[in-house]
Amino acid sequence: MGKFTKIPQDAFNALQLDAGVLLTTFDPANPVEPADQDILTATTGGITINCTPTFSDLGEDVDNVPANMMELMHLDSWECTMSTTGIGTSLELLRWALGSADITAASNKVKPRKDLQQTDFQTIWWVGDRADGGVVAVKLMNALSTGGMSLTTSKNGKGQTAITITGHMSINAQNDMPMEFYSIDPDTYTVTFNSAGGSAVTAQVVDANTPATAPVAPTREGYTFAGWYTEIQYLTQWNFTDPVTQNLILYAKWTENE
Repeated sequence: MGKFTKIPQDAFNALQLDAGVLLTTFDPANPVEPADQDILTATTGGITINCTPTFSDLGEDVDNVPANMMELMHLDSWECTMSTTGIGTSLELLRWALGSADITAASNKVKPRKDLQQTDFQTIWWVGDRADGGVVAVKLMNALSTGGMSLTTSKNGKGQTAITITGHMSINAQNDMPMEFYSIDPDTYTVTFNSAGGSAVTAQVVDANTPATAPVAPTREGYTFAGWYTEIQYLTQWNFTDPVTQNLILYAKWTENE
């Protein structure tokens, strides 16, 4: 194998899994499982998140200036959106899809308005799982549905509501862009011990960035235990004073008795 034909050993730790959920509230400092009432809607086909900048070239109309000089590029704006297809027709989903609308709970009705109110702009979150037990989250601020409501039905099928939500800047926070991204490490990691033919060793769940405890050495008839290593090839011996920063498999090394 070539020396550049490789990937980092932690490449899959922060891999995002599954579709995730759209939430009306989320605390990245305390990423607990959401309550049902915090989930905007069940979705189908996943969720698409985009945040695209628009640039202008200030030297575009200046004679003898090459195009796309980095010193003359200007960032004009960000267009940040979340789009998905919701399953169901809850009042809250319909209100979100319409954007400028009111819910009349007593009559089970959502009615569009002809005017836009500041309260129509709300924060919405997308939150998903990482392969290592961590969390990925995207916060869309001052969010408003800009794609309108599109309810699609089919014979022997289920109704689906398409929705596109756009984030907006605010005059009260003019330097705050409308989308933020989070990749949150798990609170704990699992250290698994592969005794490679020796006696079983119980896995440990440890707090993130703290050391694991050296277990009682395994035994194997005809062999002497020679330490725990991070690879099956026994290249790097694990030091139990080191903090655990990811899920870890340790391999027992053995030397055959003479």
